[in-house]
Amino acid sequence: MGARGTALITGASAGLGEAYSRALAARGYDLILVARRLDLLENLAAELRSRHGIEAEAFAADLTSEEELERVALRIEQADRLVILVNNAGCAVEGFFVDTDIERQMDVVRLHDLAGMRLARAALPQLIARGAGALIFVSSMGGLFPFPANVTYNASKAFLVSFAQSLALELWRTGVRVQALCPGLTHTSFHATMGVDVSQVPEGMWMSADEVVEESLQALEEGRHGRIVFIPGKRNRRLGWLLLLPRPAIFRAVAMLARILEKIVGSPSRD
Repeated sequence: MGARGTALITGASAGLGEAYSRALAARGYDLILVARRLDLLENLAAELRSRHGIEAEAFAADLTSEEELERVALRIEQADRLVILVNNAGCAVEGFFVDTDIERQMDVVRLHDLAGMRLARAALPQLIARGAGALIFVSSMGGLFPFPANVTYNASKAFLVSFAQSLALELWRTGVRVQALCPGLTHTSFHATMGVDVSQVPEGMWMSADEVVEESLQALEEGRHGRIVFIPGKRNRRLGWLLLLPRPAIFRAVAMLARILEKIVGSPSRD
């Protein structure tokens, strides 16, 4: 059994979730790996058990289903020595809100916000009782700025930032740390799954999933003040200075960029 306790990671089968799983296993944590694809989870769990000598459990669940979400919440409540919860599972619906399926849009909110809230609530009693532990909510730089053509994704990620900040204020005397991770462009399968062509984006604007996760965990371990909302990558953090502008100024700047991009991505259907 891992000497450092147990970490549960959602969306663990790929991308940032897989990177968190590998990084935490290397640090000596036992793992509960949650995602929809049991075969991918079992392969990852077997690899990490063999490589690091930790315990790793594959737990298949679709967190957009209330029934399956409750199964994961119950597993958290029953977990032995849970110390870290990584709410990473995510999805997006590319396109203008009026032109896309509303159930898929609702699933974005269910997966990012409702699942994140429910699992955090399941984990907190034992973390507070222990006086230690951490909650990581994987948000996005998209949650820091308004932008069209992916509005539910951005709004749901903005909720995670606000939720994490407010929760951190409640927990500041408990020893439980909170982080809202806001990565920029990251090399994962996420964009390909959405069918988005990002081939024209310069390589210098990207980070690897391993780089993002390593910076996230380092910031969490160092416990720096002001790092509740953490933007990985120096280039991304420079863009984060835009947040110091008044909100109306941010909106006008993004609106100007959106009008330029409208020539590329088009505009909402008028049918």
